[in-house]
Amino acid sequence: MSSKVNCKYHPDANLIEDYRAGDQICSECGIVVGDRVIDVGSEWRTFSNEKGGEDRSRVGGPENTLLGSSDLTTMIGPGRGMASFSADGQALYNNRKTQSSSDRTLINAFRTISNMADRINLTKTIIDRANNLFKMVHDGKNLKGRSNDAIAAACLYISCRQEGVPRTFKEIVAVSTVSKKEIGRCFKLILKAHDTSVELITTGDFMSRFCGTLTLPRDVQRAATHIAKKAVDLDIVPGRSPISVAAAAIYMASQASDEKRTQREIADIAGVADVTIRQSYKLMLPRARDLFPTDFNFTTPIENLPQN
Repeated sequence: MSSKVNCKYHPDANLIEDYRAGDQICSECGIVVGDRVIDVGSEWRTFSNEKGGEDRSRVGGPENTLLGSSDLTTMIGPGRGMASFSADGQALYNNRKTQSSSDRTLINAFRTISNMADRINLTKTIIDRANNLFKMVHDGKNLKGRSNDAIAAACLYISCRQEGVPRTFKEIVAVSTVSKKEIGRCFKLILKAHDTSVELITTGDFMSRFCGTLTLPRDVQRAATHIAKKAVDLDIVPGRSPISVAAAAIYMASQASDEKRTQREIADIAGVADVTIRQSYKLMLPRARDLFPTDFNFTTPIENLPQN
């Protein structure tokens, strides 16, 4: 049996839809062959009470499986009749939403993570991983008493490292509202409480991003990568952080080329102090001949490189 609606007198005739009345009318004889047709188009008027724009959507936000209610909540708008007010004239319902406190905490944290990620251009994959990690921490209740903003920032930092695009603590702090110390504490607690692992940071994790921001050519970036790796392999910079070693390697490679960058420029990009770069550079300079790649085109000879 066919479910197609057509006119019994003119089966092949086109039907005209009257959206206002919800009727389907035969174009040949005018008989109404269907009524109460559902309009699947957008709304012609809005029922939203928000100012500053019309919301003609028929549905709410997308379903979020990380929330306890899957975000399938009900919003009660303000009433307009006498039954919507109490005896003393107070509104009984004013955008009241049936949402648990746990879901509210998660929604606020997800919004915080998304805002931080947008400011440092992180992908949706990293945001989703950070959201899942925050949900796991929230359900585990191991970090009670800690700021949700600090936990959210720590989750974003961990997600970046797990996805292979690490960001420095200073970069996360710059887009967060909490201190580096508090984020660091939450980071350690999350790793300990939830058996979460992260790969060790290497100099190569930051090299392409730092060199790209400094607009250095590919041969200088390749030389800086080689210098940093050799310095670590030869144990020339023991105890130095990968970020400071990468910054010192960029400084050395740029000073040997015609695309020179100052320690201050590199420090601003890498998020470390000038003196930190200088200390690592002084350790690397005596072994400079062993660190540069053999095919590097020197504009400034090694013996003429800055001494500090």
